[in-house]
Amino acid sequence: MLDKATSQPSPDGIAYGRAPQHHNPVWTEVGPGTPCGEFMRRYWHPVAVAEKVTTTPQNVRILGEDLIVFRDGKGRPGLLYPRCMHRGTTLYYGKVEEQGIRCCYHGWLFDVEGHCLDQPCEPNQGEGHREKVRQPWYPVEELYGLIWAYMGPPEKKPVLTRWDNLETVGPDEKYYATGASIGAGGDDLVEIVPCNWLQDWENIMDPFHVPILHTTFSGVQFVPEMGVMPEVTFHYADHGMKYVAYRKLDDGREMDRVTQALFPHVRIVPAIDLSPGAPRSVGWVVPVDDTNFRLFHAMVVPKDYSGRMPRLAGGKRWSERTEQEHRDFPGDWEAQVGQGPISFHSEENLGTSDIGIVRLRRFLQEQIKVVQDGGDPAGVEFDPAKAVVKVQAGNFYRA
Repeated sequence: MLDKATSQPSPDGIAYGRAPQHHNPVWTEVGPGTPCGEFMRRYWHPVAVAEKVTTTPQNVRILGEDLIVFRDGKGRPGLLYPRCMHRGTTLYYGKVEEQGIRCCYHGWLFDVEGHCLDQPCEPNQGEGHREKVRQPWYPVEELYGLIWAYMGPPEKKPVLTRWDNLETVGPDEKYYATGASIGAGGDDLVEIVPCNWLQDWENIMDPFHVPILHTTFSGVQFVPEMGVMPEVTFHYADHGMKYVAYRKLDDGREMDRVTQALFPHVRIVPAIDLSPGAPRSVGWVVPVDDTNFRLFHAMVVPKDYSGRMPRLAGGKRWSERTEQEHRDFPGDWEAQVGQGPISFHSEENLGTSDIGIVRLRRFLQEQIKVVQDGGDPAGVEFDPAKAVVKVQAGNFYRA
């Protein structure tokens, strides 16, 4: 018989009669008005790579909302609700001018903060009327090569978080930003990952999949040293969690690999080539909606860095591989997207190696409850003097 409390099958393993599978909506659903969605809306989110935002309007979907992003003729980025507030056609087909974006239907002109500047079909260009209407918009800022948006209550808008490992750029370095699926197991040709954001973010607190998925199952995907099963401790750190994975390597070196998962969806992973010290990059697992996410990264790189992804074994990129090749060499994409659009949490059987997952989910649920109760979640800062976060992640070798 099925244990309906746990949704687990009978001892003989027969699949018939299982209770309906379900996900936990509190952790995963991000639309307006949902518990996690309102939690997410208390933070700034990267929504686009800055150099790709031009005077050509682009569709953007984030947290279940459809928007458009563009730069006006003065270079100012704007993020607007796409349905023109006049008669509802999309501003995606609008024309960007010096002061803002003009709707293709009747020519209403909106600036990057939604003010209506012109209504050419109205007497006196709508003077006396255009001041009473405003196209819905969101505040944006530009930092580290990314366009950031705040989509929450105006009175709760925090300062934009900065990261100490990104603050210093040397004379031979530059910022490089990407919105591709590289760190999610894909490549630079694919932007949207078709599964729930949590499936990637919580994976950051799962060090035990590294020696299996990335090393022993289908061959070395990073470096052979990752095949050493680590001794791991988990800690609450700043506005999230970190783990310390200790490895004694075959060459006698001893290393602590520290990885962080911070709110709302930050991932800070040390260099995969095991180079020492803090990484020069930060990633964000940004929910597109409940069943898709986009992975943004900002990093400090040498000036001659091109951003081109190296070819994998066989001379192919990840997106060029056949289905059989994905079966032969699965990575994070295959493992996480393979959980389904939203993983069925009711069917999980967690073990001692999942303690990081359990703690991170519990911490997330606690912070969602803080917002529901009217408070400010961890990691939200209103004092500009406290906007810089000290990164604790990195590869640290013991003397």
